[in-house]
Amino acid sequence: MMSFEEINLEMLPQHIAIIMDGNGRWAKQHGKMRVRGHEAGAEAVRKNVEEASKIGIKHLTLYAFSTENWSRPKTEVNTLMGLLVKSLRRELAQMISNNIKLSAIGSLSKLPENVQQELLEVIKKTTHNTGMHLTLAISYGAREEIKQAVVQISQKVKNNIIPIESIDETIINEHLYTQNLPDVDLLIRTSGEVRISNFLLWQIAYAELYFTEELWPEFNEQSLHRAILSYQKRERRFGKTSEQLT
Repeated sequence: MMSFEEINLEMLPQHIAIIMDGNGRWAKQHGKMRVRGHEAGAEAVRKNVEEASKIGIKHLTLYAFSTENWSRPKTEVNTLMGLLVKSLRRELAQMISNNIKLSAIGSLSKLPENVQQELLEVIKKTTHNTGMHLTLAISYGAREEIKQAVVQISQKVKNNIIPIESIDETIINEHLYTQNLPDVDLLIRTSGEVRISNFLLWQIAYAELYFTEELWPEFNEQSLHRAILSYQKRERRFGKTSEQLT
């Protein structure tokens, strides 16, 4: 069994993002209803958030609900929204105890009003926490995020707020949902699927990608350790040669 001590705490990824995939398949494999898979997935969230905080990860972003997920059956969407509210209420005390700050990105105005209220309440109550920054991507789509950034920047150019020649990566970053977050260092996807699914397309430009066959409810503390150790064994060149790095 892999131990916490194997991880080099001096070489941690600053920002980990996770595509939490496989709740439905986990439920099917265990002969359970899909809602049980989502409940097991929520428990996996709790374990991994606590472990990431314990290790010393500064930023953790979880893909909780995509813009495409709205097309799922209404009963499942309602279940997911209800589970989100329940989880936020249940985990608030633990987030405060662990000094975790919560934020959310996405088209949040599309969420049911009770979900928005619960989410904003937890964000408000954890806003002064200084430990790990946990971000939930809810009703999120990277293409929509980039489109909104383009529209906002275009309006500012039109109104002579931003000179067109000054547009650079910094300006673009300032108009993304993630303007207060660093780029992703490590992107994890569970369930054996090997794709990005419209998640943080701009922010993962130089991220290390880690894919695992484990379904999300199976992804535990040891799984997170394996992903981080895989990251630490890689050479991050950012376009340079190995010789330049040494």
